[in-house]
Amino acid sequence: MTPAPDHRSPDSPGAPGTDAPGVARRRLLTGSLAATAALALPAAGVAPAFARSGRPAARWGVQAGDVGADGGLVWVRSDRPARMVVEASATESFRGPRRFRGPLLGPGTDFTGTTRLHGLPSGQQIHYRVLLADPDDPRRGGEPVTGTFRTTSPRRRDVRFTWSGDIAGQGWGINPDRGGYRVFDEMGALDPDFFLCSGDTIYADSPVEPEVTLPDGRIWRNTTTEEKAKVAETLAEFRGNFRYNLLDAPMRRFNARVPWIVQWDDHEVHNNWYPGQLLDDDRYTEKRADVLAARALRAFGEYFPVSTLPARAADRAGRVYRVLRHGPLLDVFVLDMRSHRRPNSPGRETDDTVGILGAEQLAWLKRELSRSRAVWKVIASDMPLGLVVLDADQHVEAVAQGDPGAPLGRELQIAELLRHIKHRRITGTLWLTADVHHTSAQHYRPERAAFQDFAPFWEFVTGPLAAGGFPATALDATFGPDQVFVQAPGRANVSPAESPQYFGAVDIDGASGELTVRLRAEGGRTLFGRTLQPGLVGQ
Repeated sequence: MTPAPDHRSPDSPGAPGTDAPGVARRRLLTGSLAATAALALPAAGVAPAFARSGRPAARWGVQAGDVGADGGLVWVRSDRPARMVVEASATESFRGPRRFRGPLLGPGTDFTGTTRLHGLPSGQQIHYRVLLADPDDPRRGGEPVTGTFRTTSPRRRDVRFTWSGDIAGQGWGINPDRGGYRVFDEMGALDPDFFLCSGDTIYADSPVEPEVTLPDGRIWRNTTTEEKAKVAETLAEFRGNFRYNLLDAPMRRFNARVPWIVQWDDHEVHNNWYPGQLLDDDRYTEKRADVLAARALRAFGEYFPVSTLPARAADRAGRVYRVLRHGPLLDVFVLDMRSHRRPNSPGRETDDTVGILGAEQLAWLKRELSRSRAVWKVIASDMPLGLVVLDADQHVEAVAQGDPGAPLGRELQIAELLRHIKHRRITGTLWLTADVHHTSAQHYRPERAAFQDFAPFWEFVTGPLAAGGFPATALDATFGPDQVFVQAPGRANVSPAESPQYFGAVDIDGASGELTVRLRAEGGRTLFGRTLQPGLVGQ
């Protein structure tokens, strides 16, 4: 969502090839990454060239996602038709690599492809290289493009990950004067096991202009493309929005080093959209949100390696919500609060089985939380629970509607989930989200709440990564939140040149199981930190 101004609304070192997060990624494949960065990107907005002269090239880098104990997904985009092949090894020299034959890349997927790697050693630093070959002459291959990730371990080991969201929003795109999305280099320097992207991976409804004048007279310059010059309506325009972010060198470097767990929210389609909505936006000729969402989801599945979204067929079933298991210490439950919600409303319903998750997703989440044996259960939410977020009609866009009393509207479904967590004695849950373009920490306790049938828990909010900053929103007292930290700009849509971008870092100690959350600001500052003990209630 885009908040409106009137809303009330330790390093973990270790040796490569061991069960501890290694330093190998910090020095990995230096020459290969330099070679990748040196590849000339095509002119902005130019379609791939199909001439038979030359060899296929992966000019948009590589990316891994949804990594598990024996492998993960590897993504690439070619500049022309090609066969994707991936080689993987537990050694940086690629001694004895395993070879995985991937798909043919063509116009049906915008020349993108994902290959699943499997049968790899657990708890290891895996090095991979993607080879693109001419489909008519396999001997004509492009320059390999390399990346790395760590497989999860069945044993207790240190875990580190970062999270944030909101990329290229409110007209703030890739600014070459600032070095692009430089916060990705800062996150990469922490050597995380993975990055959790909490939605708004693109802003399909937010074009970027070549220049924007800041309040102090400075000029913000944007890299621009044809697809980013207007709102996205066609499949090609949605694809171009995802491709735009890959023009950024810091993001490509990060993608080659850190796998993603990605979810979506509204701006992949349109601000504050919901199923069945007809847009009241003069910029659009296609007003049906469902049509736009189908195109956006297809492009999302083509441009991110997501295990539950087949990228090769637009008509095959898929979903964004899923659980990723990261050894005995961590399960990550990725929610989709956008695709299955009921329409936005004042939020005063006294009976709501659809809510913000939909009945099927809620049943899935309750079932998977009950099955989880992980010490920590991160609920990756694309919207906050207790912050009041309203749309342009002053209808409820997130969960809270501002009434501090008993649950109403979408709060009913969240109350049912929290009740289930308490009664099933599910420990170690915490909620991570982005969305509101500022950073905060809320602790929820039943003693402060109108609804009291739940166990205490934390919610941490961060972002944006490359978008406008917005003021803090009001809290809803229904679930008893205490906002122990907040940092936000004082006005709406503050540029990244004027306000720092935000992300969070989570460290889980392999020996003790302690989990530490740090809310960080671009520039290396830790704004707030909290260490949680495993198995304790009410901390």
